[in-house]
Amino acid sequence: MLRLIPPPAHRVLLRSAHVVRLRWWRWRGRLVSGVRVLVRDRQGRVLLVRHSYGSGSWMLPGGGLKRGEDPIAAGRREVLEETGCRLQAPVLVAEFAEPIRGVPSRVDLVAGLCDDSPRIDGREIVEASFYAPDDLPEPLLAGLSQALPAWLAAADAAGQASGQSGIIW
Repeated sequence: MLRLIPPPAHRVLLRSAHVVRLRWWRWRGRLVSGVRVLVRDRQGRVLLVRHSYGSGSWMLPGGGLKRGEDPIAAGRREVLEETGCRLQAPVLVAEFAEPIRGVPSRVDLVAGLCDDSPRIDGREIVEASFYAPDDLPEPLLAGLSQALPAWLAAADAAGQASGQSGIIW
């Protein structure tokens, strides 16, 4: 049904919905749970996306966890929804706090491989591309460039521990 709305109008609705969602989270006062996905291609580049709402900064794909949803399943779902890419060999890497505009949140970091090229619909995601970890685009989500080296190392360790050493790690 939402596909019937033209992309420019859809983006306006998403921006409005994002403002309402943030206010609801603040009013509710409960912890928000989400997932960020560290997706790499065979060249070791990292997949980054830029949303049509929020800060406009480049960030890892991800989103909210549905009630009772496994972080790896959520990671697969979010990457597919946002970029059309299929996440391969996913592993759970870490859990950390990532406040979203003053709203406390807990985020699971999932890492995996992708052989696909990103395909966006121009609605929620306006840009998606793979970047070398040492040549990231600007503006970048606050803290991402500082956290990325440790996350890449943790993803390598998690991949090797899971027995998937020949895949991307």
